[in-house]
Amino acid sequence: MYFHVFTSRRQGVPAGTFGGMDDEVTTDEREGLEHRAWLHADEVDVDAAEAEVRAWIAGAERVCVLTGAGISTDSGIADFRGRNGVWTRNPAAEKASTLDHYLSSTEVRALAWARRAESSAWRARPNAGHDALVALQAQGRLDVLVTQNTDGLHLIAGIDPERLVEVHGTMRTVGCLACPYSAPTEEVLARVAAGEPDPPCPRCGGILKTDTILFGEALRPPDLETADAAARRGDVLLAVGSTLSVYPVAAMVGIAARAGARVVIVNGGPTDADALADAVIRGSISDILPAIIGPP
Repeated sequence: MYFHVFTSRRQGVPAGTFGGMDDEVTTDEREGLEHRAWLHADEVDVDAAEAEVRAWIAGAERVCVLTGAGISTDSGIADFRGRNGVWTRNPAAEKASTLDHYLSSTEVRALAWARRAESSAWRARPNAGHDALVALQAQGRLDVLVTQNTDGLHLIAGIDPERLVEVHGTMRTVGCLACPYSAPTEEVLARVAAGEPDPPCPRCGGILKTDTILFGEALRPPDLETADAAARRGDVLLAVGSTLSVYPVAAMVGIAARAGARVVIVNGGPTDADALADAVIRGSISDILPAIIGPP
């Protein structure tokens, strides 16, 4: 099952090879960031690793991609748990991301709507990392792109909705928790700007929430089934911009490794799954992805 957590390591890849644990770095922290790479647990030159991975991708029929917050930091969207992350700087914002707190407190909901209105995601545009994944799609190699992000930038960049699984939902639409009402998020934010800090559903008076998955909510089974199947059938699993610490989605790496796929991790820092990877490349995601994917 998809909810199985794969914990064993590949033969020849010792535990601890890739160092300690840290979260994705933000764009402001990237100055002076180490640029390092490993192939099969051996540290190699970054250019050599990129060339090897580029050959793997060029020879693949099906590439499964998993993205996290790190791919969007170069678009100006802060990550969550990094040293300058949203929740690191403001723990109350994480509280607003928990379903029980959201349902029980109008103050928490007002904070959530105010934070949503101020989100840099409304001004953000896809960066070179997003564009590289669109190029992978144009090459005919992208099977499924599973994203933990709710910012909608993959769709804006041009990823086919049929190939995209927004496993944690989207911030760009709103639904009522008591009736079928739905609307673009901008419509509700206009009500917030007009003086309604916690706008109720205009149809039934119920609680409105963006279509994002909060802590305490179940992920959608069809999304998990699609992600599981893609991880099992891919030739390459490309994990980008995630610490790979949030399950069950992070289990895709172990599932792909056990199924025989080559696993490539691209991130700004160490991840929980580095020891499972065939290749680990650290550095600027918006530089690395175009180098390993190539043109459309």
